[in-house]
Amino acid sequence: MDTGLDGKSVLVAGGSSGIGLAAAIEFAREGANVAIGARDATRLAAAERAVRAEAGGSVLATSVDVTDAGPARRWVEETAGQFGGLHVVLVSGGSPPFGPATSFAPGAYAAATEQVLLPAVGITMAALPYLREAGWGRLLYIGSETACVPVAALALSGVTRAALVRFAQGVAALVGGDGITVNVIAPGSVRTPPMERLAARLAAGAGGDTAGQLAAMGAHTAVGRLARPDEIAALAVFLASERASYITGTVHLIDGGASVAGEHLPYLSATGKDTQA
Repeated sequence: MDTGLDGKSVLVAGGSSGIGLAAAIEFAREGANVAIGARDATRLAAAERAVRAEAGGSVLATSVDVTDAGPARRWVEETAGQFGGLHVVLVSGGSPPFGPATSFAPGAYAAATEQVLLPAVGITMAALPYLREAGWGRLLYIGSETACVPVAALALSGVTRAALVRFAQGVAALVGGDGITVNVIAPGSVRTPPMERLAARLAAGAGGDTAGQLAAMGAHTAVGRLARPDEIAALAVFLASERASYITGTVHLIDGGASVAGEHLPYLSATGKDTQA
C-alpha cells in the first residue's frame, strides 16, 4: 500500500523508545524525513541509530524535555526549519503513576496533567501553523486504553487521557478544512521497556521468571499476549497516510481484545504507585 508519506516530514515526541521509537522507524521506512525528540541523550542516540538504519529520508534527533513548553516549541520550529516544513506530528510520552482515584492529592492530578496533556497541547499549537501552510497534516496522540475503558487502578491515566481525547477532538473540528486530521491511538498493554522493567521487578520476587511474568501480563487479552510496539506503530502510519484522509476526531482502541475478554490486571495491585501505565 502506498501511504503517500515518501518525502513528508514527521516529528515524533517521545521517540527514543517504545511506541514512539517504533513509529519513527516505520515512518522512516516509508521514506519520510523523521525528527525524534526525548530527554535521555543516551537512549536518544541509540534510537537515532535505529531510525537511520531504516531511513529513506533525513533523520534528526534532539534532546528535549517536551514538558517544558519553551524548549518544546523551539524544537518544533527548528525541526520545521531544517526540514523545510512539517506534515505529521505524533506525541507519545510517559504515563502517570497508577492508583485509585482517591489515593492522590490534587497536586498529583496537576502533575499528571502537566505530564500527559500539556505537552500535547503545546506541541500542537507550535506545529499547526506549519501543517496549515503545507495544506496537509496529521496530528496523532498516543494515549491509553483508559481513554475508552475505565480501569479503577489507573485513575490518573483515565483522567488525563480523557482530557487528551477532548482536546484532540476540539482541534479536529477546527482544522479539517485545512486538510489536517487529528486522531488518538489508545493502546492497551504493550511490551515496552517500562513494562519489561516492571515484569523483571515482579519476577525477582517470584522465582525470577521474567518471560513468564510478561506472558501473565498479556493473558487477560483475547489474543493472549502483550502487544508489540510495532503493531501500534502500524496503526499510526496508516492514520498518517493518504488512505486515512477521511478519518479524524476518532479514538482507536487497540488492546488485543482485552475490553471484550474482561479486564484483569493483577500486577497493578502487586506493586507500588511508582509503576507507569
